[in-house]
Amino acid sequence: MTHQEISEKIKLQFPQAIIETKFEGVVDPYVKIIPEQIFEVMLFLHVDENLKFDFLMCLSGIDTGKGNLGVVYNLFSMTHRHKINIKVEVPKEKPEVPSITNVFPAANWHEREAFDLIGIIFTGHPDPRRILMPYDWEGHPLRKDYKTPEFYQGMKIPY
Repeated sequence: MTHQEISEKIKLQFPQAIIETKFEGVVDPYVKIIPEQIFEVMLFLHVDENLKFDFLMCLSGIDTGKGNLGVVYNLFSMTHRHKINIKVEVPKEKPEVPSITNVFPAANWHEREAFDLIGIIFTGHPDPRRILMPYDWEGHPLRKDYKTPEFYQGMKIPY
């Protein structure tokens, strides 16, 4: 199934969910979805027999540098051998995206990493603790506006 056909199936099921599509002139074609419907869209992509996206290849948190944070979901169907990239963006002031761990259990670690390093809060996540940084670390190191502290727990940070 082509990226365009996958996008059309999403649009038929969720007429208001798609914000943008980009298939031509990009390395990784994508469909941008409103964050409020990401769980429902992911569930649909997973269970629909013609789509059957059964493999979350990657989930990446990004700082767009334009006041928004984003999540990119790279999906693949082992059954049908097609793939799609789904994106969502949220404002830095309210960086909340519904968790998809109930659809793709592999998202658990990826969502924790995106929270820890970028600061995206995955609502409904079963274990929203930090995973890479110390539990009491302040800030999110992969944000473009992040300033590395000079000291951590009285120790000088050697950067």
